[in-house]
Amino acid sequence: MDLKAVKTFQRIVALGGFNRAAEELNYAQSTVTMQIQKLETELGMRLIDRGKTFELTEAGRLFLEQSAHIVRDIEQLKDMMTELVSGEAGHVRLGVVEPVASYRLPEVLASFLHDYPNIRVSITIASSSTLYEQLQHGELDLAICSPPILRTTLYFEPLLTEHFVVLLPDQHPLACKDVISIRDLRDHRLLITAADCPYRRKLELIMQEPGGHPLDTLEIGSMSALKFYVQSGIGAALVPLSVLRPEPTGTVIRPLKGHEVDMTCGLLCKAEDYPPRLATGRLYEFLQKKLSDRNSHACTTSNI
Repeated sequence: MDLKAVKTFQRIVALGGFNRAAEELNYAQSTVTMQIQKLETELGMRLIDRGKTFELTEAGRLFLEQSAHIVRDIEQLKDMMTELVSGEAGHVRLGVVEPVASYRLPEVLASFLHDYPNIRVSITIASSSTLYEQLQHGELDLAICSPPILRTTLYFEPLLTEHFVVLLPDQHPLACKDVISIRDLRDHRLLITAADCPYRRKLELIMQEPGGHPLDTLEIGSMSALKFYVQSGIGAALVPLSVLRPEPTGTVIRPLKGHEVDMTCGLLCKAEDYPPRLATGRLYEFLQKKLSDRNSHACTTSNI
């Protein structure tokens, strides 16, 4: 069935005649007549009784009633597809690590959804290693995480650096120091994140001394939760400065000597999908602009 003929039929009825419909649609009157004749032939019944007066047949009244929502739905579908192609609509599956997910992303995402109300975003919060796998398996479109250590088919663009500080209970022996070194921390209980956390692996490499005594550590699964365990007096922790606003009561913050523990976070997608397009591309560009805190180069790693 020709959608144009259906729309022409509706305009004839709305305007009360073939001539008016032809003028509005910028068609010749013969074109309008031919469209209706073809539509009636296809349906096998007359829709309009044409004579000195304009009148719909019973079939015409039924067709008008039932076709109205069909045309409306098709027009909406066409608009949706146009928005999809232009990146104004769609669904983006975004993976994010902590603490970005809790402390940086919410405000940025709220602004994005305000600007692009027809784009739906699903958030998965997980470790960087989990997000790598989900991206490679097609379960995510985009991720904000640390750079892959191993060679992968992923494209990584650095965006921001999480600066780590030492968070201590206010009665901790190290609270009297103005600056704390990694060596200072080796003699005290340290609260650490889960084993698959890149920050945890980096910290252990830096802190472990060959032949030295084992570190006194307590594993806490969530980086965002570390500050609450420090607050309870269990031990010290290296925590991103972004999660300590405001400073937890009963704790003190001290700078860490050097920058070995600071972690880079950035945008990650499949190398074959870079640069991202459609709605994913819109979100990528938005995050790139709102989360970037320094100029840095992007890198692609591929399988050997």
